Amino acid sequence: MSEHGQDLHSLFPQATDRLHELKLNDAHFRALADRYHALLGEITPIEDGTAPASDERLEDLKKQRLALLDQIGALIAAEPAA
Repeated sequence: MSEHGQDLHSLFPQATDRLHELKLNDAHFRALADRYHALLGEITPIEDGTAPASDERLEDLKKQRLALLDQIGALIAAEPAA
């Protein structure tokens, strides 16, 4: 599986404006997004077969990715600060 379709804008297409706002104004969101993209950078080559990893390692990385997506989704859903 490639990284295409796994970026935050693809996963949250209805929240393009909110993603942009969070990137500009929320350091915690930026840290989560950076970690999410770093995990994608680790997961994609493993799934493509170009980087070695045990099944357990891949599963752990995927669990981390899902946990980050939960946190990111919660920030997107939260009301913007006034």
